[in-house]
Amino acid sequence: MALSPLMAVMQSAARKAARHLLRDFGEVENLQISRKGPADFVSNADKKAEEIIFENLRRDRPGFGFILEEGGIAKGTDKQNTFIVDPLDGTTNFLHGIPHFAISIALEREGELIAGLVYNPAVDEMFYAEKGKGAYLDAQRAMGAIRLRGAHRENFNEGLFATGMPFLGKPGHAQFLKGLHKVMAKTAGVRRYGSAALDLAWTAAGRYDGYWERDLKPWDVAAGIVIAREAGLKVWELDNDAADINGHNPMSGNIITANEHLITELKGCIEGG
Repeated sequence: MALSPLMAVMQSAARKAARHLLRDFGEVENLQISRKGPADFVSNADKKAEEIIFENLRRDRPGFGFILEEGGIAKGTDKQNTFIVDPLDGTTNFLHGIPHFAISIALEREGELIAGLVYNPAVDEMFYAEKGKGAYLDAQRAMGAIRLRGAHRENFNEGLFATGMPFLGKPGHAQFLKGLHKVMAKTAGVRRYGSAALDLAWTAAGRYDGYWERDLKPWDVAAGIVIAREAGLKVWELDNDAADINGHNPMSGNIITANEHLITELKGCIEGG
């Protein structure tokens, strides 16, 4: 499938930023043994990647607004279109030399998420989708882009699920552990890989059967929501009876996704925690 002009612009910006991230990622291992450690270095890498994405998107789509993880809100003259950018999702992985991190870029139009990409430059996997056009993976090992469809598994006890765990300084540890215990007791397993954007993309690709997490930010999940929905998955808010996000970013930051056969039981386990 040929890229639309919008998606071509978004992917070009992501790939340009990725070249700098990969160069910096190659330096992280050398910094692990230093007394100061790589934290400041990674912070600068994050900001530089965001600057590259911002400059390229602003040039190619002048007037569009931005919600940036590092830079905050940058208003544009075009009030209908806003890019939502996370230049480095999975910062802790990056910090420790783990090649599981991503650039995430989404476009919100008149309050609705209509396009998104999640790109892991370490393995050259580009997940992307636009509303009504399907979700795709363009990977180095693939012969062109392949269409994504979420797993069709119907038996909850056969499912493999992903989540994010609250860490130091985050609330909700006890609530999370109760829900995790229920899911672990009923399923084939749970994984925690450290990138919400990639968790959503991997679920869209059928690598996981579902994913949930609380207390996320818009830039963590905006692109992944589009990809998951276009792969045929349900994307709901946790702790909300009116569960369907309907294409919009969950303001609560509490998200769950799976296919129609599994999502109700998964939600029940987590919220029942």
